This record gives sequence, structure tokens and C-alpha cells, in this order.
Amino acid sequence: MAARPIFIGGTGSHVGKSWVATALCRYLYRMGHRVAPFKAQNMSNNSAVCPDGGEIGRAQAAQAEACGILPHTDMNPILLKPTGSYGSQIVLNGRPWQTLSARDYYTHYDFLLGNVLDAYERLSADYDFVIIEGAGSITELNLKSHDLVNLGLAVRLNAPCILVADIDRGGVFASVTGTCRLLDEEEAPLVRSFLVNRFRGDNSLFSDGVPILEEKSGRPCLGVFPFISDAHLDAEDSVSLEDRATPQCAVPHQLHGQSSVAVVRLPHISNFTDFRLLPDAAFVTGPVATRFDTIILPGTKSTIEDLLWLRESGMDQWLKDQFDTGSRLIGICGGYQMLGTRICDPYTVESPVHEARGLGFLPAETHLTSGKLTRNVSARTPSGLRFEAYEIHMGITTTSGNAKPFAVLEDGTEDGIRAERVTGTYLHGALENRPVLEELLGHSLQTRPVLTKEAGYDRLAGWFAEHVNHRVLKREYGI
Repeated sequence: MAARPIFIGGTGSHVGKSWVATALCRYLYRMGHRVAPFKAQNMSNNSAVCPDGGEIGRAQAAQAEACGILPHTDMNPILLKPTGSYGSQIVLNGRPWQTLSARDYYTHYDFLLGNVLDAYERLSADYDFVIIEGAGSITELNLKSHDLVNLGLAVRLNAPCILVADIDRGGVFASVTGTCRLLDEEEAPLVRSFLVNRFRGDNSLFSDGVPILEEKSGRPCLGVFPFISDAHLDAEDSVSLEDRATPQCAVPHQLHGQSSVAVVRLPHISNFTDFRLLPDAAFVTGPVATRFDTIILPGTKSTIEDLLWLRESGMDQWLKDQFDTGSRLIGICGGYQMLGTRICDPYTVESPVHEARGLGFLPAETHLTSGKLTRNVSARTPSGLRFEAYEIHMGITTTSGNAKPFAVLEDGTEDGIRAERVTGTYLHGALENRPVLEELLGHSLQTRPVLTKEAGYDRLAGWFAEHVNHRVLKREYGI
């Protein structure tokens, strides 16, 4: 028997669709239902590796965790990973397919739609509910003819829709009523209710707003949900980092007092969930006067282009100055490659630049290859700390001299380099292990508490249960 689908759509981008979808996943899981997430097409450089080695969006992997199941490539059959000047790498059913511009991508619409529907059918056969997340606004009129992920998909699957609006952005009346008035005859019956998200303050202050919205939209309100700040959810893209960007005039007291860690916010930053245990880290976009104890170069989807950006922005000299005054440097994946002496891209895998000189902090040279390595691994540091991690990278890095590894994998192969004050590794997730992170930082963490992922999912489910209109939920969605 096929699962019952519920579609989570939005009035726009970043209104909280992922939060609502994750909350509903956990809510249904705690009720004893078999539930799985689904997003047909995701655009994100923040990805995760499934047990079979396939790659999907990080948000869908988190939603799978909230459902109490392992992530699977059927949960996100199309992942678009922007590469800069080359458009996007298309990850199809977990594996790299092609790198295409947006215009060329849509010429494959029929083929891609077939893959989306096949993935959904396979997933649907094993669960009671499938929670489908849309992308952006559900009424992007110029994209309707090639819609793979919003109401075009919901219509094909006959999936009732929850419309999510963000009141914190302002304009909630226009966004809800405007969205509803743009729906066509096939779409309108599926949008069963709307949900007002991120309300700050006393909900009763919006008591007059709800009936106005219900009258104007012709739909019931599923609830007014307060802003929630004490739950963690892996972000889908780097827009979530905007509030953590550090101005160039930053001084220590602007960095939450305790922080002495900076993360370089590269233009094509990826997998920044590596820094979940560093909520007070500063994300720097240019040279700042503050001296940091540790500076991290994160992963990137376009290594050479971001390396050139470091030089153009003066960040290469800033890193050298920081290092010369005692800072530690940590490079993860693309950041590791940049810390080496040279990066070669003979097949123009990521950019039209064939070769670039590295920052020279580590005796390592990288050759980018067309094949991508994606896998989950178990590893240990030379000091004996064991941890779980994953690799997502294109390229082979060779070391020279007497470089010591950062870690040894369970199959005996070595990863990365650990020097006196410089570390490079391909292992995403290593810094999400507290003992490993503390070893790299050289001190115990002194940051504000961070909820575990499981506690965060439960917090979201409780938030949903407390504020949802259960009568509307049962009548419109059968829950």
C-alpha cells in the first residue's frame, strides 16, 4: 500500500519549510507511524552521504534522522551543487551525473521527472506517510512548465499541501493571500491550510490577524508558531550563515565574548555543519583586526576559484599573519587542498583554471579528478580517539616529506596531515566529535550548550504539537 503524502510548500524561500517538515516527520514518528522525507530537487552544497555511498541534501538526511531511519538516495533524487562559473553539478540518485547550466538542465526535464517519480514510488511503498518538501515559493509562475519540486509534483501525487509563511519577514498578509490567488484550478484544492511561522512575542497579539487571513485566503489556519531558537537543524544552504558573518571592524566583544575560532566563509562554502559544536565561531569574509586562536578553512564546491578569491581579497596574507602570530589552521576537504602547495585541475572538473598555487602551509599536492569519492568511514586519531566521519570530494592529495596523518581509517589507510599548528583532513564530521575537536583546538570547549540532534528533533516535534490546530490537522490531512 502506498504511503499518504503531505506536501510542505512555502510562500517563498527560507520561510521555514525544512523546520516544519522535520517537525512533522518527528511528530508522526513519535505517534508510531512509519514516515520518510522526500525532496525531489534540492540545491545545496551542504550534503550528506547515505549508507550506500550516495549523496543527498543535508536537510533530507536530518529529516531521515528525525524519522528514526537511515537516509536513502530516494529521499532526494536530484541534488544541484552550484560550482560557480560552470553552473551546477547534478547529483542524480546519489551519483554525479552531469555539470550543466540552468538553461541546459531544463532540456532534460522529462528524463529528470521520470527519475523523481520513480524514486518517490520506491520510497512510498515502504512507509505510512511521506513528507514532501517543496523549494522556494509554490507560485513561481515562470518555472511552472518545468516544475519538478513544487505543486506540479503535488498535483501528480495528489498530495495535500501545508502552506508555510514567515511572519518575521513581514508582509504575511500579502504573501499568504497573494500565493493563494495565484493558484490554478488543479493546485487550489490541494492547498488545504496555511501556517504562520516565526512569530515573536505574545501569540494573542495576532488573534485578529488569523480570521483576516482565513477570510482572504479561503483556507483555515493550521497554527501560529512561535520563533524557536533552542533547536538545531542542519541548514540547507549558506544563507543561514548571514547572521554569523563578522564585519571587518570586529573586535573580541562582538564575537560572543568566548570565541577565539574563526571560519572563513568561502564564496562556495559547503558542509558547514562541520561547525555545529562551535556556535560562537565567527564567520569571516575578509581580513579582520581580531586575532584568533584557530582559523578553519571549510569545504568548498569550487576549490580553485575560492583559492583565487582568498588571494584577491587579501585573505591569504591575513591567514599568514594570523599563523605567524600563533594561530592554528585547520583545513577540511577543499580547505585542506588549499593549505597545500599546488592544486591541479587538468580536466577542468571545477573551473576553467587548470592549476593554482596553494597557500603553502602543508606539504601536499592535489590533482582534481572526474570521479567523486563519497563514503562513510570510521577513523581514529594517532592519539587513539575514535570517531565517525564521511568523505565527499573530487581529487587525490599526495603528501611529501615526513608528514604525519591526521587520522587512520578502519581499513588502515591514512587521511590528511597533522603538523604542529596546521591540520588538513578530508573527513567531514570529525569536528562534530567533541574530543577530536578539543584535541585540534588544544583546549576544552567553552561554548554555550548545544542540543544533541535527537533532543533537537524532539524539541521540534513538541513545538509542532503544542501550536498546531489539531482539528484542522485531522480534518485536512488525516492525522
